[in-house]
Amino acid sequence: MSAVIQHSTQQSPAASAALPSGAPAGRFSFDATGATTRAQFAAHVRALAARLPEAAHAVNLCEDRYRFLVAFCAVAVRGQSNLLPPSRTRAAIDEVRAQYPDSYCIGDGDACGCDAGLRPEGHFIALPHELPALEGAPLHVDDAAVVAIGFTSGSTGKPSANAKTLGSFRTSTAQNLAALASLWPEACLPDVVATVPPQHMYGVELSVMLPLLGGGAVHRGRPFFPDDIARALAEASTPRLLVSTPVHLRALLESGVALPPLAGIVTATAPLPAELAAEAEARFGCEVRETFGSTETCIFAFRRTARDSAWTPYPGVRLQPRPDGTLVSAPHLAQPVLLADLFGLQDDGRFVLHGRQADLLEIAGKRASLADLTRRLLAIPGVRDGAMVQLDAQAGGVRRIAALFVGDGIDERDVREALRRSVDPVFLPRPLRRVQALPRNETGKLPREALLRMLQGSDAAS
Repeated sequence: MSAVIQHSTQQSPAASAALPSGAPAGRFSFDATGATTRAQFAAHVRALAARLPEAAHAVNLCEDRYRFLVAFCAVAVRGQSNLLPPSRTRAAIDEVRAQYPDSYCIGDGDACGCDAGLRPEGHFIALPHELPALEGAPLHVDDAAVVAIGFTSGSTGKPSANAKTLGSFRTSTAQNLAALASLWPEACLPDVVATVPPQHMYGVELSVMLPLLGGGAVHRGRPFFPDDIARALAEASTPRLLVSTPVHLRALLESGVALPPLAGIVTATAPLPAELAAEAEARFGCEVRETFGSTETCIFAFRRTARDSAWTPYPGVRLQPRPDGTLVSAPHLAQPVLLADLFGLQDDGRFVLHGRQADLLEIAGKRASLADLTRRLLAIPGVRDGAMVQLDAQAGGVRRIAALFVGDGIDERDVREALRRSVDPVFLPRPLRRVQALPRNETGKLPREALLRMLQGSDAAS
């Protein structure tokens, strides 16, 4: 890695990227207190970079999106990599730091919550309320620099590390802009409001790299509740782009909150039901684009879910089906990546998702997928949220199907009877439990271990 602070004339544009891109006087971030220019952002980055310790990695835990961006770039210009844990729980942070013992934590709180014993002194840097500024030469980072290492969510097993170079982000950002550009007027760039954390790869791509390398501005917060999302969007200028998840989109619709005019809504992290997408388009008067990607690949396809069931891959993306999944090649990937997803390729170049290899079930000679079973569960009137999971093998090697659901005016008996009408008896969930809420993480994903713990608690309680 060779990321350095230097004058823009000392590097070929083909070998490095300016941080941030765009005119120095242009807006970079905003909230109710006003806007920050790209020149002010660069000054904050220089000042923080000057006080970072000598290390190879930094666990970036900032919740405020602007501070995350300042820390992200300061770490990069010091030639270090940002470690992006799958969550900000102590266990997740400890696990990441155990893999990278040369790391320190950086955040906008009083402490990071990780095990201080991993580094007794200087393991945490807190960003001050008023960020210092330092004027200087434009900032550039080598395209080959590994600026981030993202970790998978653990929804299908143990989180794994995935290194990302600035060059790969630069290419994927251009692809994302091209795929979304029809949502806003030509020669304009959107103000982005995102409900997803900046540490998640989807959040990195559309709320960090989009303003950093693609231009435009981003709201510095991470609104969670519907009223907060509406308020943040009201603080944005047109065109407005909402980067969110199906969970947040459903909450917005159920709340009845009014939103200002939107250029579009982008969603990811969990399957988006076509009915939910259509309702959102009708209510908010804009298109809802669903993106397809992963921590391993970044985004490589999209669809307008209210109208299309098939996904459109980005230009240059090549999919090679294999018995154990699909090999994905793309301009922003240094080498093909094998995903566990099973795709059906169409003659027009689009593809449909058949499920994940790990989701495919075979019981008593019959086949199904957890994704399809979960879709049938969510289609039951009164079920607001739900998930199917296959339990670990028990005596005799049998792996039962279990389910958790959240519902209004509906109990286990009602759901079981509804499932009997559309699900083969061998795939009916046992146990089936109604709960107050599913253990979704910050991006709406359901880590398998969290589901199993909840099911074990339900079994113990019964």
